[in-house]
Amino acid sequence: MLHGPSRSLNLFPVRYTVLVLCVAAAVLGMAAALAWGRWWWLLPAVALVLTVVGVMDLRQTRHSILRNYPVIGHMRFLLEFIRPEMRQYFIEGDHEALPFSRAQRSLVYQRSKGEPDSRPFGTLLDVSATGYEWVNHSMAPTKLDSQDFRVWIGGEPGQPLQGQHVCTQPYHASVFNISAMSFGALSANAVLALNLGARTGGFAHDTGEGSISQHHRVHGGDLIWQVASGYFGCRNPDGTFSEERFVANAADPQVKMIELKLSQGAKPGHGGMLLGAKVTPEIAAARGVPVGQDCISPSSHSAFHTPIEMMQFIGTLRRLSGGKPVGMKLCVGHPWEWFAMVKAMMHTDITPDFIVVDGAEGGTGAAPVEFTDHVGVPLQEGLLLVHNTLVGVNLRHRVQIGAAAKVITAFDIARMMALGANWCNSGRGFMLALGCIQAQTCHTGHCPTGVTTQNALRQQALVVPDKGTRVANYHRSTMHALKELVQAAGLRHPGEITAHHIVRRTSDSQVHQLSNTILRVEPGALLGPLDRQHNVFKMYWDRACAHTFQISPPPLKPSAATTKEQGTIA
Repeated sequence: MLHGPSRSLNLFPVRYTVLVLCVAAAVLGMAAALAWGRWWWLLPAVALVLTVVGVMDLRQTRHSILRNYPVIGHMRFLLEFIRPEMRQYFIEGDHEALPFSRAQRSLVYQRSKGEPDSRPFGTLLDVSATGYEWVNHSMAPTKLDSQDFRVWIGGEPGQPLQGQHVCTQPYHASVFNISAMSFGALSANAVLALNLGARTGGFAHDTGEGSISQHHRVHGGDLIWQVASGYFGCRNPDGTFSEERFVANAADPQVKMIELKLSQGAKPGHGGMLLGAKVTPEIAAARGVPVGQDCISPSSHSAFHTPIEMMQFIGTLRRLSGGKPVGMKLCVGHPWEWFAMVKAMMHTDITPDFIVVDGAEGGTGAAPVEFTDHVGVPLQEGLLLVHNTLVGVNLRHRVQIGAAAKVITAFDIARMMALGANWCNSGRGFMLALGCIQAQTCHTGHCPTGVTTQNALRQQALVVPDKGTRVANYHRSTMHALKELVQAAGLRHPGEITAHHIVRRTSDSQVHQLSNTILRVEPGALLGPLDRQHNVFKMYWDRACAHTFQISPPPLKPSAATTKEQGTIA
């Protein structure tokens, strides 16, 4: 039997107090309004609205919190809604947020606006923390005239590469370019601004798998045309590859390279679909699909099914493009599949002009959480495997390697080059230069800065001339910082940076050159015995086949009895 306060709470739960106060305020407010008029009517109006809300809360069946806490329960949803902003602006430290910290974002903002990015009073990083890295400087620093660092892709003019179906129109690319981001994922104004910045700064703009839209063509910036499994921009009505449509786009002088996308860091091994409601006439025209119909990106290609067929397809694309550099982009997965591609290069004597390695930590596209967090090889390991495998079969000189995934600073670029990259791409770095605030609402259509929305009113907030200048500023300032790093190390080009130049702290009392902690393969080492190679080569190299992506079963180990019998016979 309940007594005292417990019985009172059972008859009138405290959680209903706000609703009762709203009812009381409505009644008393009406009496006051009748007595004094004018503004007093505002009080019962507000109280009556809240009372109606409370009654609806009691009757609804979707949210148990609102049934138990009418009216006041809405505060929980409001606070949950604004929590990311409250944390970002008032709680988080400069170096703790992910995927990019406030310090990283601020650096991009400063550089894109042309503001000074120097920091006083020393580093804010913990130099004694495990994982801290630095570049060793030289007592004889160099003095460079230019920060316009470039790399030839597809050979050099008058010096074609070896092999079949070689490139005849090599491209002199900047070592820092805009990573693949499609129109449709990005707004029209964002694409316009990125391409304007690329043309102004003299670097390349990857179209993403959404193909070349009318907005990519306005300013004439250099394009890397990405051809993915949906073959957007070069597809037949049934979704298969169309040579005729490919030639029409590839022949455009604005297109400098063609990139065959195998997988991406955000969601490797996962296809995608753009709902029909989002397939506008502009998107349909760029992708070559019907307006208003679901636009499907399959998880695998239909133009080839084996590694050898893949290399032959790359050769075909190079021929159809008139000899432009053709490469591929992948996030490394099963190592034997990558080994099978390399063996197909050796078998056909067809090599891609470039390979862009996308790390699993990268990704501007929305993806299932499990894919974002737990699928694909991170950039460092993927880049090292690709670089070392090509070195091990003496093909590295024929293939340039790009690296993409959380590359936004000059040190990021230098580090990737130390691991084997020839150049770097950045997606989110250039999004930040456009004004992205890392709200992480890219997939909702409600981007607060107009970068990743197709809403006409929202994207008007992104002013193309201003943002195009910021994109160019960010690139220029990052190249200037890279120049200063190269000079301090006593070098003349970032391509000279090796793992011997980077030092990593491995414990409180130990540091090692990066060259002593990473995978390294000697030239031609995979063409002979594998006894001294890393386990990944010992386990999978011999089991990979150029004719299939499947792995062959491991060789059977003879039993003791069989070995004894063979010895007796011998």
